[in-house]
Amino acid sequence: MSSNQNKRKDVSIVICGAAGQGIKTVEKLLVHNFSHSGFHVFSTKEYMSRVRGGTNSVSIRVSSQKAAALKDRIDILLPLHSEALGHLEKRISSETIVIGDKEKICKDCPTQIKQFIDVPLEDLARDIGGKIFINIIAAGIISGILKLDLDKMKKDVKDFFSQKDKQIVEKNIQSISQGYSKGEKFSDQKGISFDLTPWTEIKNQVLINGAEAVGFGALAGGCDFLSSYPMSPSTGVLVFISQHAHKFEVAAEQAEDEISAINMALGASYAGARSLVTTSGGGLALMGEGISLAGMIETPVVIHVAQRPGPATGLPTRTEQGDLELVLHAGHGEFPRIILAPGSLEDAFSLTQKAFDLADKFQIPVFILTDQFFMDSYYNIPAPDFQNVQANKHIIKTENDYKRSLITKDGISPRGIPGYGEGLVGVDSDEHDESSHITEDLDLRTQMAEKRLKKMDQIKKQAIPPELVGPEDYRNLIIGWGSTLHVINEALDVLGLKKTAFLHFKQVYPLPDETKIYLEKADQIVIAEHNATSQFKKLIKLETGIDISKTILKYNGLAFSVEEMAEKINHALEQED
Repeated sequence: MSSNQNKRKDVSIVICGAAGQGIKTVEKLLVHNFSHSGFHVFSTKEYMSRVRGGTNSVSIRVSSQKAAALKDRIDILLPLHSEALGHLEKRISSETIVIGDKEKICKDCPTQIKQFIDVPLEDLARDIGGKIFINIIAAGIISGILKLDLDKMKKDVKDFFSQKDKQIVEKNIQSISQGYSKGEKFSDQKGISFDLTPWTEIKNQVLINGAEAVGFGALAGGCDFLSSYPMSPSTGVLVFISQHAHKFEVAAEQAEDEISAINMALGASYAGARSLVTTSGGGLALMGEGISLAGMIETPVVIHVAQRPGPATGLPTRTEQGDLELVLHAGHGEFPRIILAPGSLEDAFSLTQKAFDLADKFQIPVFILTDQFFMDSYYNIPAPDFQNVQANKHIIKTENDYKRSLITKDGISPRGIPGYGEGLVGVDSDEHDESSHITEDLDLRTQMAEKRLKKMDQIKKQAIPPELVGPEDYRNLIIGWGSTLHVINEALDVLGLKKTAFLHFKQVYPLPDETKIYLEKADQIVIAEHNATSQFKKLIKLETGIDISKTILKYNGLAFSVEEMAEKINHALEQED
C-alpha cells in the first residue's frame, strides 16, 4: 500500500461485472451505509443495454469532503467477471488494489496491476449457497476494508431482502459478514487504510439520485398529473412519482405511447391540473405535434427530457447532451417556451418546482433537460425544503363573457378552467379568435401570433441568471450547462487557475440578458459539452452574436471525469489564439 493512498481523504471504489450479477444491489447497500456512517458519497454507473451479460460498472467515491463528480482514478477494484479488467484497463494504475479471484479474473493481468489480493469469491459464495451471493460478499469486503458498522450493514441487508424467504435473508447476512471479515483482515494485515473523517451533519442529509430529485421537485411544484411511456433514462421519474402518487394525490398514468402521454397531459392541464411528462429524445420526437398543440391553445405543461445518445435508439443507457436543439425546436410553428437544465440535484429540485409555476404563469411548455449521467448519479444533499414552497395557481373564476384567448398587453390571457365560473372555456388547434372560435381572418391571425410571442418579453425579464464561480476579474472563462457543473468545478479546483472563472447555465433558453456581458469580459472562452457539434455554443452565437472558438466535446456515451476535464481545460487555455 503506497503512502499516497494512506493519506487520501477521498476513496474511489469500482465494482465491475456483468448484467445480472447484482452490481446495482451492491451500490445501493454501500452508498447508503457510507452516507449513514457520516461520509460524503458519490455514485454513478455505466451499463450496457442488455438484461444479461456485457460489462457494467459502478463507481463510488467515499470522501471526507463534498463529492459529486466522476474520478478516473480507482483505488479499490472488485472485478466480478473475466472481462472486467479489460473493460477498465485505462483507469487502472499501479496504485489500484484489485480484489478478486485471480485464477478466474486475471490469468493475463494488465501489466500496470501491481497489487492483487486473491480472494476465491465463487468458492466462498458456493459454500454459503451459490454464486448468487458473490455480490453481497463483495459489498462486505468493501465495508470491512473501510471498517463500517457491521451491525448496521447486517440491518441494511435484512431490510433490503425483507420480501425474500427467511432463509435467503440469513444467507445474505452470512455473506455480508464473511466478506466483512475478509476486508477487515486485508485492512489490518496488508495496510489498506484511508484517512476518511466522518461528518455528523451528513447523517441529516439525504442521499438521492437525479431521477428522485426531479420527482421531488415535481411534487413540490404541485404536480398532480403524470402521463408517460417508459423510456430510459427518464423512467426513474415515472417510477418515483408513481410510488408516491397516493400520498401526494397524483394521478400517474403509464400511457400506451408518447403521443398519448402528451395529449393526456394537455387534457389534464386544460381541466386545471399541473401536468408532467417525462421522456427521452426518441419519445419527445413523437410528442412534436402535441407540443405544438400546447403552444397554440396556450396550455401549460412541464416536459422532462432525460437525454441519451442518438440518433434513433443510439446508446439507450449512456449519456449525452445531444437533444438541446431538438427541445429548442420541438413542435411546428412559432411559440414561446422555456428550457431549464439543472446542474446539481439541488437545482433539479428547485428548477423542476419552478417549472410548474412558469408553465402556469405564461401558459407555455417548459422543458427540464437532464441526461443519463445526471439521472443515475447519487450524492448527499440537504433535505429538500417542502415547507417554504408554494404552488401558485394562475387560474381565474370565469364570467359569462369570458374569452380564453383574450388579446392582452403582455400576451398572457386570463386562464380559466371548465366548471370554475360561468364562462365557456374553449380551445382550438386551428387559428382562432379571442373566444377560441376557428378563424381564417388573416389580420386576426397576425394579431394572435404576435399575442403568443409577446410573452417572451416577460419570460426574458425573469430568466434565471447563470452562476459565476471564481474570480470576477477573470481573463479566461469556461462555459458549461446542465450536468457538467460539478466536474468543471472540481477540475478548476485541481488546476488552481487564479484568472479563470466558470459560468454555468441552468436556464439555456431564453438566455439571460447578462450572458453577453459575461462573455465580452473574457480574453479566452472555452465551452464544454457532451455532444459532437457544440449545440449550446451555436445557441449562444444565435442569441448574442459571439462565436466561441474553443470547445471541449465528448460524445462517446461516457461522462467527463475530473482528471479528463482538468487536462482538456488546461490544454485549451494553453493553445494560441
